[in-house]
Amino acid sequence: MKILLWFRNDLRVHDHEALFKASQQTSQVFPLYVLDPSIFQELAMGFPKTGNLRTQFLFESIENLRKNLQSIGSNLIIRVGHPEEIIPTLAKELLIDKVFVSEEVTSEETDTDTLVEIALKKEGIKMKFFWQSTFYHLDDLPMEIENLPNIFTQFRNQVEKSTKVRSTFPIPKQLTFPENVEVGVLPKLNFPRTSQHSYKGGEDEALKRLEEYFWQKDLLKTYKETRNGMLGLDYSSKFSLWLANGCISPRYIYEQVKKYEMERTQNDSTYWLIFELLWRDYFRFVALKYGNKIFFEKGIQGKAVVWKKDKRVFEKWRMGETGIPLIDANMKELLATGYMSNRGRQNVASFLVKDLQIDWRWGAAWFESQLIDYDVCSNWGNWLYVAGVGNDPRENRYFNILKQAHNYDEKGEYVKFWLPVLANIPAEKVHSVALLTQEEQRKFSVQVGTDYPKAMIDIRKWSIKNK
Repeated sequence: MKILLWFRNDLRVHDHEALFKASQQTSQVFPLYVLDPSIFQELAMGFPKTGNLRTQFLFESIENLRKNLQSIGSNLIIRVGHPEEIIPTLAKELLIDKVFVSEEVTSEETDTDTLVEIALKKEGIKMKFFWQSTFYHLDDLPMEIENLPNIFTQFRNQVEKSTKVRSTFPIPKQLTFPENVEVGVLPKLNFPRTSQHSYKGGEDEALKRLEEYFWQKDLLKTYKETRNGMLGLDYSSKFSLWLANGCISPRYIYEQVKKYEMERTQNDSTYWLIFELLWRDYFRFVALKYGNKIFFEKGIQGKAVVWKKDKRVFEKWRMGETGIPLIDANMKELLATGYMSNRGRQNVASFLVKDLQIDWRWGAAWFESQLIDYDVCSNWGNWLYVAGVGNDPRENRYFNILKQAHNYDEKGEYVKFWLPVLANIPAEKVHSVALLTQEEQRKFSVQVGTDYPKAMIDIRKWSIKNK
């Protein structure tokens, strides 16, 4: 028996049901990763579907998966091309009996799955799917997917009351890999690798981060209090970076939280990390329920909203040149690191959609290109939510950016870090640069319109609301 194991967004060896089940059936498991060039295509807005930092993180994750497979006697075959062409050809060459793969939920992946499955069927090869992207298993939900509640709290109450989290799968002890198979390599990056950001891809880095955050620095117990931070590494777990490519299993995180609660402490913070994982689950189930509606302008509500399609305005937002320091600092961080805090994401999304009234799908596409923790379901689900065409009944939710800045960056440390031109402005004025008098601009060595952009909107509306 020979099994071809097709890796996608599950780049790990721990808690990998498909890998474990394959290893139980045969020692002849052929792990494969197919790098599809379509993920690098340029979008109509003029930027690539997958940007440089996201690509680098993905490549690091794939390279680390190969290393970890080698440690149990296996290897990773890497091919570049379209899966529907490569997989049937390779399966025929290697005399494969079955293909194992993780189940995905959105159309790009499922359409490819259908093509692969049809081609394999012609060769008499079966394809088996494994659900391994959430911590609550799809088959264990207390409702059919078409009856998934449209309000998160209702979903949470139902699953917490009646659903157990399955145990993690062990790493196979030993596999074999024939020497005569050409394993292939990843293409060379056509840009220099950057070390500016602090985040590196791969299962080893993911497990190291959990060990550090939970057990060495003991930060889980204060997660709820610090999670709305924006500056630095340790205000949040950063697990989303490795969850996105499946470098860490959500069930493993859940198990470690439960262990922490037994050995250290159980409080609101330990629950809140599980709560955030549950949101991630929920967005995946929403995508399964609604299909392509999560990508539609009218969203899952089918609600008609007139959005502006102004590329000049969008470019200013995208490049962090809006003249609103909190927005610009967050967008500069995204450009430089491929990451942005949850608090930052909510603010920049609200500003684009509610203040600039730009099509929310443009913002979602930019996040897809840049975020190294890009998760199709969470990204598009959150943008639907902000745009008021998603699941949440509070469709008129609006962020007062000055109030947010005061609440979450009162001393201006975050904006001054990413916008050093504002370094001399005192904390009480740094978030409202647009209101500086000419005398203040001279005093603080910043000329609005020259050193720092003029504000795209009249920020006094926030000042009035803030009083």
